[in-house]
Formats: sequence, C-alpha cells, structure tokens
Amino acid sequence: MQTVLIIDDNPAVGEALSLALSLRDIHPLVALTPDDGLATLSRERVDVVIQDMNFTADTTSGEEGVALFRAIRARHTDLPVVLLTAWTHLETAVELVKAGAADYLGKPWDDAKLLATVENLLELSVSTREVARARQERRRRREALEARYDLDGLVFASEAMSRTVELAGQVARADVPVLITGPNGAGKERIASIVHANSAVRRGPFIAVNCGALPGELIEAELFGADAGAYTGANRAREGRFELADGGTLFLDEIGNLPLPGQMKLLRVLETGQFERLGSGRTRHVKVRVVSATNADLKAMIAAGTFREDLYYRLNVIEINLPPLSERVDDILPLAEFFLDGKAQLSEEARDALLAHAWPGNVRELKNAMARAALLAGERRIEVAHLNLPPAIAAPATRNLDEPSRESVEAALASAGGVVSRAATSLGLSRQALYRRMERYGLAV
Repeated sequence: MQTVLIIDDNPAVGEALSLALSLRDIHPLVALTPDDGLATLSRERVDVVIQDMNFTADTTSGEEGVALFRAIRARHTDLPVVLLTAWTHLETAVELVKAGAADYLGKPWDDAKLLATVENLLELSVSTREVARARQERRRRREALEARYDLDGLVFASEAMSRTVELAGQVARADVPVLITGPNGAGKERIASIVHANSAVRRGPFIAVNCGALPGELIEAELFGADAGAYTGANRAREGRFELADGGTLFLDEIGNLPLPGQMKLLRVLETGQFERLGSGRTRHVKVRVVSATNADLKAMIAAGTFREDLYYRLNVIEINLPPLSERVDDILPLAEFFLDGKAQLSEEARDALLAHAWPGNVRELKNAMARAALLAGERRIEVAHLNLPPAIAAPATRNLDEPSRESVEAALASAGGVVSRAATSLGLSRQALYRRMERYGLAV
C-alpha cells in the first residue's frame, strides 16, 4: 500500500485527509509540526507529502512552509510535495512549484481534485522509482563489467551497449576471428580495441586499417606489404599491416571494400597464417588475431558476387552487433559531457535537443557537434542554437483507427476524475501510453 504523509498543525485537517485517502486504499500518516514531519520521513517510506504553509498561531507569511519544503527537498530530492495554501499564499506557492513542488491546492480544498492529484503523483512516484532502480541496475552492471574486463575507457550507460561490451569481453578470450557490424561512426573500432585489450595477445600491437579509405590497387600492398618495384612508386620494400600486427591484433575496418584478389589472399592468411608481399615469391608467416568490421550487408554482397562466401564464414565466427546511437539514448548525454571535457556546460534545453535528435552520424556526429558548440558558446552555457542541429522531420500524419482521439482522451479523463490509471484502463491503454497521448494532444495531467 502506498503512503501519504500529511503535515499540518490542525488535527482536523489531518483527520479529514486521512479519511479521504483511506477510502482510496492509500495509507495516511499525520504529523502536526515540521520537525515531526521530517522525523517521520527519516523512518518511514513515504510516496507523497501534503504540507501546510503555516504552523504557528497567527502566522500567515508562509515562511514556515517554505522552510519545510526546502528541508524536504534537501533530504528527498524526488519526493512529490503538494502544498496546502490559503489564497493569500498563492504567489509563494507558485514560486515553490517552480522550485520543484508537485502542485498546490487552496484551502478549503476540493476532495475530488486533491485525490486525483495525489493518485496521479503516486503513479508517477512508482515510475520514478522504477527509473531510479533501472539506473542503479545499469550502474551495478557497469561496475561488474569494469571489474571483469578492461573497457579501455569506453563511455556508455545504455543497456544495449552493456550487452555489446559484455559480449566483446567474452569472445575476446577465444582465439577466433570476430566480425563487428554496425553503422558508420557508431564506435566499431572502440569495440575492436576492447576485444584486443581482453585477449591473449593484449600485450602485442593493435593495428587498424580502414579498407574503405584506400584505393583498391593499394589495399593489398597495405595489408601484405610490397617489395621494391612491385608497383609504380614502390622504391623500397615495405612491411604490410599483417607483419606489423604479428603477435597482436589486426583490425580491418570496412572489410566489404576489400577487392576480390585481396579477399582470396586474406582467406589464405586466416587459414594458414602465410602470405607473400606484392612482387615477392617468399612466403612469410605471422600469428595475428583478426577483428573485422563493416556497415555493409555482406550477405547481399555474396549474392551479388562481390564478396567471397568462404571468407565471410571465416571472418564471422563470432558476430558483435553495435547498435546505432539512436538505439542507445542513455549514452547520448554521458558521451556529450565526455567530449566537452568540462570546457562548457549544457543547458536543459540543449540536453533535451540532444536527446531528441536522431544522430544519423552516430557518435562521430555527436563528437563534432560538441566541438562546434563549445567553440561557438565560448565561456557561456551551451544553448540549443549553439548545437546547430537540423529541425526534426515530422512523420507523415497517419491516423490509426484504433488510436483514441483527443476528444475520447478528454472524456475518459473527465469520467475518471482526472486519475490517469483509470482513464487508461477505460481506453485500453497502459498508463505510459496514455501519458504519451496526453503530451501529444497538449493535455495537462
């Protein structure tokens, strides 16, 4: 049963509110002084507080109520507080609402409005605790991952990224090729570095090569090396990335850009550990852990004849999928703060804009946006204008026949006396779904 604490020096107020709440299966607690109220909060679990604004006879300033609210907020930052006030204290109550109070009601109060307010706040309190519990669970899981694996300084907070990182740590210990899939800019190289850092060859070199950044005719020379005179401009012999990565990890980014001759040579290295430099007949031997990555659909490339099927299954012994940033919303603000490195602060509006943006360029786009915003803001707080994000593209307005209209939502809320859970049940929606529709239609709770 959920609990409401009533702090009011008038016993009659406590009795009346206790009776009304008890009829709704809400457990009431009553305190006659601010000190008693704070003491009750320290020993009891309370979901909502209803507090008066004056506690001393012949006192009407509301200063005692302000002091009590601030004391509650200092000790319990997320606890909803409803203010009971005479009209003479309306301005003070409005200021406290701006400071975080949930609502205010004038004396004498309307029972229906008060109960609807309390029941909605109790529902929100449950949601707040669930969010806090989920946040604590994510923090606990992150700490467990840090204890088990070397995360190489990776910044993340989302559940999706936790699963990806945990898989990377697990497969790192198996001496098999790993294929990392995901969109450009999502951080595939960071996952590859975690695989290396937790592998048996972590003390060896970590060599990265972007197969998509090199001309096709140079990729083989880049990977396998070339003897002098092997191609125009090759005035001296050079080592390839496989030789440089011997005893460590070679990360092949954008593996789908490797031409077919290079694919065949790569397959041989994976099977035998042997290769020849361009222009050389001498066979060389290396011991390299290969981790590759792609944003391409390799199966479609196999069907088109541009990627070898046997190489695909060689590379894809274990696949790690890295979700786009749009599916890792909890990572956005921690990454933004990391990129700012304390050089600037984000306003609340800027934070909201970052969370609302789709980030098609993923983490790379976010990093560039933070660098630009910090430069434009200088020593000021970063506002939305500094982010220079494109306006959100509204989805085409399509009406689902099963979607409740604004009128039906208003009617359900009115019929339920403003209690969201009851209105949601009558509409066949979850409480969270009804909140979303209320926000969409501009309806206040």
